[in-house]
Amino acid sequence: MIGRRDVPLMRSNNNNNNAGQSLRKSRIAAAIAVGVFLGCVFAFAFPHGLFASSPHFPGRRFSKSDSKAASSYCESSEKLNLLKKEFAGASEKNVELKKQIKELTEKLRLAEQLKDQAQKQVAALGVQHKAGPFGTVKGLRTNPTVIPNESVNLRLAKILEKVSVQRELIVALANSNVKAMLEVWFTSIKRVGIPNYLVIALDDDIARFCESNDVPVYKRDPEEGIDSIGKSGSNHAVSGLKFRILREFLELGYSVLLSDVDIVYLQNPFDYLYRDSDVESMTDGHNNMTAYGYNDVFDEPKMGWARYAHTMRMWVYNSGFFYIRPTIPSIELLDRVAARLSRENAWDQAVFNEELFYPSHPGYDGLHAARRTMDLYLFMNSKVLFKTVRKDAKLSKLKPVIVHINYHPDKLPRMKAVVKFYVDGKTDALKPFPDGSDW
Repeated sequence: MIGRRDVPLMRSNNNNNNAGQSLRKSRIAAAIAVGVFLGCVFAFAFPHGLFASSPHFPGRRFSKSDSKAASSYCESSEKLNLLKKEFAGASEKNVELKKQIKELTEKLRLAEQLKDQAQKQVAALGVQHKAGPFGTVKGLRTNPTVIPNESVNLRLAKILEKVSVQRELIVALANSNVKAMLEVWFTSIKRVGIPNYLVIALDDDIARFCESNDVPVYKRDPEEGIDSIGKSGSNHAVSGLKFRILREFLELGYSVLLSDVDIVYLQNPFDYLYRDSDVESMTDGHNNMTAYGYNDVFDEPKMGWARYAHTMRMWVYNSGFFYIRPTIPSIELLDRVAARLSRENAWDQAVFNEELFYPSHPGYDGLHAARRTMDLYLFMNSKVLFKTVRKDAKLSKLKPVIVHINYHPDKLPRMKAVVKFYVDGKTDALKPFPDGSDW
């Protein structure tokens, strides 16, 4: 009995042992699987290692090697930032240097251009010459004329070709405000027999008036800046326009005798011109000193030994009657005066003389133009006539080329009196008028 019971018991123990071993194997396999899984997770989450420097753990403790690495990294960052600053500073300096180089290059180019222009001007004046014997040397007075450019104004070019004589003509600007004086003006021109003259009509009424009286007329194309002044402007305002308008005449290669309309013509002025200067103008002077210049001594007693200072004085040119040749200095003069009048509230005659006579000095380049003063008794202003000539028996017998009523506001009656005195021979025609004007 005992032996039979033992056999089943032994079998039962063997079965239990097998089950335990199987369970342990399963647990080991599960542990391995869990380990592999956790390894994959850590491998994915911490690719550089669990204890490597990582922004995910800013608060953990560093080893000595980690501290050295961090310190080295900080120093490298500071050096990098310093290098970046130095590079930025160098870049700014480089930009500034490039700007300076550009400016210097431009100045050099302009200097070379001016040098080239000067050489061309010297070439245009002719070959170089040796100086002659003492007392025989004379400088060049007459600048060469420009090459005509008909593309500037084809319509005007055709008119000038018909009207001018030897590429010269008298030109006057007029609007309806001076219609009565204009009639006396062109009637005197016709009486003398001057064929080469032209009226620039600043409004339609004057254009029709000239056409009806067989007077050569030119009506400019509309231009707002000029038309607004031309149609309703005062005598001085209209006078200022001529410097802009005359430029086209000179560019076309024509010499112009610019004339205000308060002028009476008694002879042909082209017979009395020298044509050796850029500008040949009548004077506002009333005798030889004031017309042609004189040494004016300024006295300042408190200076003692040096109390006397010598100055040169001359009365201004009249911008209402001057002959201008088509040269570069002449065109520059017109440009300078027109530019200043567009910016300043100034009298055109004052600006005309300043630009013509002021010398070069620091901050200002003067105009290099040749100029000539007309004979004050041939090209006579009204101060000379009414203050001096009419009272002098000899001078009153001389016949001037023109008389310009520039000193007196009662222009029309004095113009008519001049015609009666010199043309009709009425010796008392000038007597009713005072020397000056009644305010």
